[in-house]
Amino acid sequence: MTRLVPAARGRWVRGGAIALVACAAMVDTPVRAQSNGRAESVAQVTGERRFDIPAQNLGDALALFGQQAGVQVSAHGDLVRGKTSTALSGTMAPRAALNALLGGTGLSFELGDGGAVITNPAAGSSAVTLDPILVAGAGDSGQFVGPAAISLGAEDLERLDPQDLQDVFKGTPGVQVGSSIPISQKVYVNGVEETNLAVTIDGSRQKNKLFHHNTSTLIDPDLLKAVRVNPGVAPADAGPGALGGSIAYETKDVADLLEAGDNFGGMAGTEYNTNGGTLSNDLTLFGRKHGFEALGYFKLARGGEFQDGDGVEVVGSETDLVSGLGKVGYQHDSGYRVELSYENVEDDGDRPYRANFISTDSGRPTAATRNYRLKRENLVASFENATPTGLFNPYARVAFSTTHLDALETGNDNFGTYESLNGMLANKSELALGTVDIGADFYSDSSQGDFPEFGSDWTGLEEKSKNIGVFAQARLEPTDRARLSFGARGDHHRFEGLDGSDSENSGLSGNISGEYDLLSFLTASAGVSHVFGGVELAEPFIVNPNWAYPGGGLEPSTANNVFAGLEFKGGGISPSLAGITVYGKVFKTTIDDIRDEEYRGGPDVYSDLESVGFEVGAGYEWKHGFVRASYADIDTEINGNSGSTEYQYIGTTIGQVVTAEAAYTLPSTGVTLGADAQFYFEEDSTNIYSSSAGSPYPAYEVANAFVSYTPQTHQFITVRATVKNIFDETYADRASYGQEYPGVDVLNEPGRSFLLSAKVRF
Repeated sequence: MTRLVPAARGRWVRGGAIALVACAAMVDTPVRAQSNGRAESVAQVTGERRFDIPAQNLGDALALFGQQAGVQVSAHGDLVRGKTSTALSGTMAPRAALNALLGGTGLSFELGDGGAVITNPAAGSSAVTLDPILVAGAGDSGQFVGPAAISLGAEDLERLDPQDLQDVFKGTPGVQVGSSIPISQKVYVNGVEETNLAVTIDGSRQKNKLFHHNTSTLIDPDLLKAVRVNPGVAPADAGPGALGGSIAYETKDVADLLEAGDNFGGMAGTEYNTNGGTLSNDLTLFGRKHGFEALGYFKLARGGEFQDGDGVEVVGSETDLVSGLGKVGYQHDSGYRVELSYENVEDDGDRPYRANFISTDSGRPTAATRNYRLKRENLVASFENATPTGLFNPYARVAFSTTHLDALETGNDNFGTYESLNGMLANKSELALGTVDIGADFYSDSSQGDFPEFGSDWTGLEEKSKNIGVFAQARLEPTDRARLSFGARGDHHRFEGLDGSDSENSGLSGNISGEYDLLSFLTASAGVSHVFGGVELAEPFIVNPNWAYPGGGLEPSTANNVFAGLEFKGGGISPSLAGITVYGKVFKTTIDDIRDEEYRGGPDVYSDLESVGFEVGAGYEWKHGFVRASYADIDTEINGNSGSTEYQYIGTTIGQVVTAEAAYTLPSTGVTLGADAQFYFEEDSTNIYSSSAGSPYPAYEVANAFVSYTPQTHQFITVRATVKNIFDETYADRASYGQEYPGVDVLNEPGRSFLLSAKVRF
């Protein structure tokens, strides 16, 4: 049976082998703490296993036990907080191991269909899950989820069944995704566009400032097992360039998919969308033996143009997507692991001439559509200790990412490429109070534009940048009531212009964030950071060989972030209130000297951004379901004026947003029902070209619902029916380009759509 897990309104993650995250609506929902994708109870695991778990924080020890035993373990955060586990080493049955691990803590465990639940016999009741335990290897240290962060795990993504990035983030009002076509979707975190964040896929740097009419990061959400967002304050090991925070995408591993006790498995899925007649098929094969493992995934999606709520076909909205993922790895009995992965996605469809809106009455003659061939590739080699202990746990990664765009039309073919060679070498030290990561990272990026129809001077127009950084990040629990993260990094940055001129800059960054339990039911959190961002490369589709670079070099960007929040957890007052959570936070981000180059204005044009806002939310979760709602109000100013979609690599005003979600699994049926809705208020603080008021963003509401069924006697198959935009609303997503511009025909979202899907596991 699928377990429902809410999107984590993440309050804390400890590094190393585990992470503790408090969810927005949290109660009685066991969360996976294991090395594979299928939950098992201790009673279901037969045979003896090797355990090596030093005495440590009990929450950490339970997560490590779940990983080594291959079972699901759930524990109420208040039960494990402040307790230390017994050291465990040797080969034994999981039941005996868990008994020994809990020795001296006064705790016991109960077995159920979903795994082991840690209990307190003295209290006479079972625990409910308030703090899910997640497994994260040492190499994930750059994907730390801090007190104000957002975390989406495998169960969240399974429930959301996302078709694109809009679906991934639709329950998080602080993260908005503009455009109805994946090839032109841009992600905004607290109003800040993603090129001002440290964005990674499996740890590999993604800085795809390729074409302002295109997406910054195209990804197939079916590949994802987790997404972590640090709005504003990001840790030092998230990587360079985290001006407005970080986004970390993680793709699936063999351990996430393979059934316990099996050496080989697979999945096949098919989905049909009635709006546009889109058919999507995917196949995944994976296996593991003697420490070696391999995974292969392939997806093909084809379909026609969809219709908006008025029944009008949206020009250039056809689906033409191919994606794939391949991984090979080896993990030694000691826990040391090496892995090589290759991931790619390619969109090859006819799109609007400018892919992020339909047309304009500017008088510039263009064709209705042209072919956009966008291909993004990501090659990553990594080394880590999957079960880190002690002071010496080295991890390393080297990666190459590239995004290439061909914008093809008769007699006017344009090409752009963005490449990054990047990597890191670091060590994680496991201490009594937490973990400390110390290391170095680098990148070597290039951005190249080619416009052969204009002559030889317009080919190979390339800018380059290189960066070497050193960092340290501590994640500590100094007392039972306090969690603290702080770190710093230093970066040396070198930039080379189109004309071969170069300049160098260096800067320091620092961050500190944490949370403190004021009362058993009330936790306060806060954080602040200063970030050195270096010099961003120019967009290759607007470079000009006649640019004159300033003699003193381009200005590096810098940022300051701050947030503060409170969270109420009903379980701290009474067990009867354990499912209730209420939270609120305020934030501010300022970024200075964002490079905003212009074709005619030159390479040294800059913009400043300020984003201010707040978010509040509440949720309730019970054994078989949850309900939650959030409200955010986000205002962005760029160069002292209200933000608008004019600034496509900087930010945009989001305004007031309400999101709501609910899901319920009917006991003993395998049927899950769910629904979500988003409400956007009219927003009139928009401007055009920083000088005059623009048209208000209109208010709109959209609702979606689904039902999924996994037969109790045939759990290898899941069927699902989804209806999107139930009320057939005609609207453009709040973050979509051009809504404030008179005469611009924006990209509307699909009208009412029915999706039917089936997935088979074998």
